[in-house]
Order: sequence, then structure tokens, then C-alpha cells
Amino acid sequence: MPWVRAQLHGQVVFARANPDGSLLIQGNRVEVCYSLNASRLYKARASNVAKTSSTSIFPDDARSPRAESGARLKKAASVTVTKKRMQSSVMPKAPKDSIIAYADGACSGNPGPAGLGVVVVDGPLRTEISEHLGQGTNNIAELTAIERVLDTVTEEGRPLVIHTDSTYAIGVLSKGWKAKANVALIERVRKRLVKRPATRLVHVRGHAGIELNERADELAREAVRTGRTRTERVG
Repeated sequence: MPWVRAQLHGQVVFARANPDGSLLIQGNRVEVCYSLNASRLYKARASNVAKTSSTSIFPDDARSPRAESGARLKKAASVTVTKKRMQSSVMPKAPKDSIIAYADGACSGNPGPAGLGVVVVDGPLRTEISEHLGQGTNNIAELTAIERVLDTVTEEGRPLVIHTDSTYAIGVLSKGWKAKANVALIERVRKRLVKRPATRLVHVRGHAGIELNERADELAREAVRTGRTRTERVG
């Protein structure tokens, strides 16, 4: 089957397509890759994949993944293990009384209808937010989701761990990346984080089966799809 250009969470990818260029959806999933010579393929949720305006259709034999030698794969595995060890040594476990949150954003069109999803767990209490943001970008939705966690957790002295799969949000909020857009929003969230030294941002892999991160993603997509905002508290 051929490939077409598509967008996955605002990033251009190549998606498996039918002969007529429509997305090939199997079991609510679409096979994607980040370049035609990438060695790895991924299964993305169909609702997260959107065709671009490009009409180009690439035949299946246009994909020519780079071959990786056994030594190279072994080296990559070694590097991965080393990184995991480094991460475990520099990322302390969250204190037992921490509030745990997952924040995610979604956008259809980028820019287009945007929404955020937030899950906050404080012991037996759980708060879920699905909020429609109107027109915006995926980055705005990701940043606003983090800000909404800060709005929800009013005890500023409590340890708070906010998980996000947005490398962009982590970069501009905690790694000193220079912001070229969304400057006012970024500065506002930065200032709020400075005032809350017990709050920590943690990056997690998106669509990796992490339950609460997947739930935050569902809530964000729900807001985009329905154009509605809702908050639910249980426990």
C-alpha cells in the first residue's frame, strides 16, 4: 500500500494509505513513519492522524529503510540502557504525599479547534478536565493544560508532579529554550512555576500505553470533537 503525507500531533509524518490516497485505517489505527527511510513504523490512533493538503502519493517501494547492523543495534541498546540509568539517578522519586497530574493538548488542523485534557490524582481523589479552547495550536493547548493543573491544585506548597508528553513545553518552561511564539503564555506559566518550587515537570512518551497520559489525551480530543468543557471529580 502507498504512503501519503499526514500530521500527527502537529508533526509531519508519512501515513499508510489506500490506493486512492485516503488513510488506511485498521482497527482504529494508522501505520505511520517519520520519514520514508526510517527503519521503525508506528501504529497511531486514527483520530490523531490527519492528511495534509499535499496530493502526493508515494508507492510502497519508495520507502527504503536504512539497514542497521547488529553492532549498531547493540550500541543503540547500550546507549538506551545508559540513558535509563542516568535518568533514574538524576530523577528522584516523587514524595509519597505528592499530587500527580497528567496534562495533554490536542488540536485539529494546527491551528484549528483546540482542547486540553488534565488528570489530577491526590490520594483517593481524582479530577478530570476536558476543556475546549477555541481556535489555537497544539503547543498552546499543551502549555494551557499545564497551566490548568496549576489552577486546579491550589495548595502551592504541596509537592506536585506534572507529566507531559510535550518536549516543547518542557523545553520552553524548564530548559531555557527561547520562545518564538506564545511568549505571553509561556512567561505567565514560567512565573507561576517559579513561585511553586515544589512543582516538577516530567516528560513522558506519548502513546506509549501510560494509562493516565492516554486518559489526558482522550479528554483533550474529546474537547476538540465536542467543543465542550467539563470537569469531573471522583473519590
